[in-house]
Amino acid sequence: MPRREGPLSRFTVLDLTRVRAGPTAVRQLADWGADVIKVEAPEHADSAPVFGGGRDGSDFQNLQRNKRAITLNLKAPRGLAIFRKLVAGADVVVENYRPEVKRRLGIDYPALRRTNPRLVYASISGFGEDGPYAGRPGFDQIAQGMGGLMSITGLPGQGPVRAGIPVADLGAGIYCAFGILAALLEREHSGEGQWVRTSLLQAQIALLDFQAARWLMDGEVPPQAGNNHPTTIPTGVFRTADGHINVAAAGEKIWRRLCRVLNVEHLEADPRFADAEARSANRDALHRELGERLVERESAQWIRELNDAGVPCGPINRIDETFGDPQVEHLGMARPVAHPRLGDISLVGQPIRLSRAPDPPYQPAPDRGQHNGEVYRALGIGDEELRSLREQGVI
Repeated sequence: MPRREGPLSRFTVLDLTRVRAGPTAVRQLADWGADVIKVEAPEHADSAPVFGGGRDGSDFQNLQRNKRAITLNLKAPRGLAIFRKLVAGADVVVENYRPEVKRRLGIDYPALRRTNPRLVYASISGFGEDGPYAGRPGFDQIAQGMGGLMSITGLPGQGPVRAGIPVADLGAGIYCAFGILAALLEREHSGEGQWVRTSLLQAQIALLDFQAARWLMDGEVPPQAGNNHPTTIPTGVFRTADGHINVAAAGEKIWRRLCRVLNVEHLEADPRFADAEARSANRDALHRELGERLVERESAQWIRELNDAGVPCGPINRIDETFGDPQVEHLGMARPVAHPRLGDISLVGQPIRLSRAPDPPYQPAPDRGQHNGEVYRALGIGDEELRSLREQGVI
């Protein structure tokens, strides 16, 4: 596999991560050209399940794309010695082991910093590297609950509801990638690496954003609001003659535009809806009034008329409808990949565009140990030693 081009192509990343949050972080780097080497245990020494339908499944292919892959048994002394050789020439190590595991293996930050002081070492944990919960295993849904998201998701009175995607995992991965890039930029001045740390719990709380600020600044505990926006009214899901649409009428100008398009100008003079505060206090009544009008026409007609008038409005798509939308097709969010066994497949594209540095073509997720030969030979390990390492179960 030739070295990929891209804005991060000068960086080498060793990927020790599993499951989702860690691979999400590394995927951000790999997509932009970093030379990512995925380090996995040899198959005989790896009892962990592969999520998402195995290595050829959609989840694994989407998470592990654009990487090279080697096998290496870090529990074997020869394996650990080889790993330290890799670390000596690397820029970044990303891991999501529990604290006691990485210390026992000798791959924690203090140990690897002695090998490479310029190393940026990134860790994703469930709840933090220290503190009363540091030893707990982390899982996305647990973080969603502890981090407050499930208390504000769902219909009022419904009880806690998890989000439909692993918000804490994905958030922790993206924040981790941002931290890695910040540390690499800082290294350009200091010449030294550092330890980047985040957790599912921290990421989930950060993603609460304004809902968290409502508590921190105003002492207000946000309740479940269902499909209604908690502070911008009227914003929510409305039934039409043939389905449902989203309408977001934020501010006085858009509120008046909405009333004109729906031909309900009389609502502007209704004291229950006279200003934002009144509309908030009488949201249910307002939504009933609007709903009686919106149900009279089909979704496509309302979407066209409301958007033409400058009122944010859109369909509520299934996933297949999302990727069939002409704007989504224009944005290239489905990225083509040629897979040696699966043929032509599509994976989820990056939501970022750079004007002078387009993201390189995507490569399929590698097979276990696919790049053992090229990576280990670059370390100066010859064919005879490679055979010995395979026979001893080190690779």
